[in-house]
Amino acid sequence: MKLTNPETILFNGKITTLDTNKPEVSAIALAAGKVIAIGSDAEIQTLAIDSTRVINLHGKRVLPGLNDSHLHLIRGGLNYNLELRWEGVGSIADALVMLQLQAARTPAPQWVRVVGGWSEFQFKERRMPTLAEINAVCPDTPVFILHLYDRALLNAAALRAAGISKDTPDPVGGKVQRDAKGNPTGMLIAEPNAMILYSTLAKGPKLPLSDQINSTRHFMRELNRLGVTSCIDAGGGFQNYPEDYQVIAQLHAENQMTVRIAYNLFTQNPGNELADFQQWADIVKPYSGDSYFRHNGAGEMLAFSAADFEDFLQPRPDMAFGMEKELGDVVRLLVEKRWPFRLHATYDETIGRALDVFESIDQDTRFDNLRWFFDHAETVSEKNMARIKKLGGGIAVQHRMAFQGEYFVERYGKKAAEQTPPIRKMLELGIPVGGGTDATRVASFNPWVSLYWLITGKTVGGLSLYGESNCLEREEALRLWTAGSAYKSNEETVKGTLSVGMYADLIVISSDFMSIADEDIKAITSVLTIVGGKIVYAADDYSQFDAPLPPISPDWSPVQYFGGHQTPNTHYALQANPCLSPTCIVHGQQSHDGKLSLWLGLDGQQKQSQFENPWAMGCGCFAY
Repeated sequence: MKLTNPETILFNGKITTLDTNKPEVSAIALAAGKVIAIGSDAEIQTLAIDSTRVINLHGKRVLPGLNDSHLHLIRGGLNYNLELRWEGVGSIADALVMLQLQAARTPAPQWVRVVGGWSEFQFKERRMPTLAEINAVCPDTPVFILHLYDRALLNAAALRAAGISKDTPDPVGGKVQRDAKGNPTGMLIAEPNAMILYSTLAKGPKLPLSDQINSTRHFMRELNRLGVTSCIDAGGGFQNYPEDYQVIAQLHAENQMTVRIAYNLFTQNPGNELADFQQWADIVKPYSGDSYFRHNGAGEMLAFSAADFEDFLQPRPDMAFGMEKELGDVVRLLVEKRWPFRLHATYDETIGRALDVFESIDQDTRFDNLRWFFDHAETVSEKNMARIKKLGGGIAVQHRMAFQGEYFVERYGKKAAEQTPPIRKMLELGIPVGGGTDATRVASFNPWVSLYWLITGKTVGGLSLYGESNCLEREEALRLWTAGSAYKSNEETVKGTLSVGMYADLIVISSDFMSIADEDIKAITSVLTIVGGKIVYAADDYSQFDAPLPPISPDWSPVQYFGGHQTPNTHYALQANPCLSPTCIVHGQQSHDGKLSLWLGLDGQQKQSQFENPWAMGCGCFAY
């Protein structure tokens, strides 16, 4: 590109460019939203003019901005300020105090909501909170706690607010757990899908529009703090187009986007999916928009009958008979309209049936170079990976196994988990692979937890899932989270590396990702995040460059008091009720992890306990 005067120069750093010609440099120059030069300090500093902002990196590592290829940012942003995050919290004692403190400041009729991103295996107590504990610390304010795709825990106040009583029947595909007298205990169980969880969550009050705008801005800022500069939004349940996109569209129109978003459209109408895509195909063109907000096609839901769910506490679901026609009608339309698409598929059996549909359509309506990919693909076989490759598809992987790998091992065994998903084999076959999280309701939105999982093969609870054969080198993992994700939105020529002419999207990180200990990767944050050449987040030595957002609203928001992603070193239990402790407040038991430690092999024994219900691990008062 034609060299112009640099607006910003960063020097005296360790800059990982992912440019094969200059993989690491010490300085970089930015102008007009792009990278205009990379090289040595001497080479780049000579380009400076009087107006150039020159930033000394003091040896810090710089990476291309991270790109989450599967994030529910638009929906998550509408609710971010409503939600209490347990991500990264190190103990149940702290988690319960967070509930207690937030319940005290949450006004009626609002709920306290913990919506995904955590696992009981992250807690030092190695167990779930009990319903009795939740009711004890929050007797009056409704509390809704979502655990992965399988359960929700509601206190008595939330049961009343949601209208769930002894007379409430079990919905199709879900179960209301009841005690011996038929009264609901507070546990909602997804059997076999999560509709009961999300439909109940949707009963809670929403934020007004002005707070949704504020909420979305603060969610993007939290992502910037963690080094995310781009994402592909995978739509989501109860996220209607165009109604639920007005907030992000307004922020885009007002130039307040700090994360680039390519968005996919997700059907909301079981049995009428084709009509949704026929309507949208007439009003939205593939890749329309600009570099900050652009259309990216269809999915991750194309046909409800073709979508499985990765609740590893339940047996693998078989897709409905006749799903091939419903999926085929939608995909044929998408191929005809040249709409790129993505499809949620956890299990190889689902992927195989979907590929039968795709290959049949390709016989008369050619896919050619249409961008398409499967999301998740935890158990995809080598045979089906070869079929994906032949048809020009890709795969987007997320660290869902980091949050429920223990459950997968319990159901399918340690051996099966070693290739779940088979990321190394995907790369060896030349399949385009992008990295991501599937946040916010299942896994955490923290990209460093995902990168840690890719590199170490460990869950957030420390269970080693993979051998070295299915773990990635650090640069390989980084490429999945940059160039690999950019390919999923047909943007690999403009972002994903810090080459000349690419978008000036980069992060200066708190610790050196390329050299620190594996366990320290999870704690990395960005201290300087730049999107399109503009500083959107700055902290520590660079805080003078920061431009803070308006205060968080509403003023009782959990984010106002706790922030977003937590760390195990934050101990809220010291700030509140001194009686709260890792002991069970019902039975006073000091240890809850006997069965769990044995099952996970954490006590050094080889034999694993077997029991009918993994949710019964630990204290027997859990379900009461």
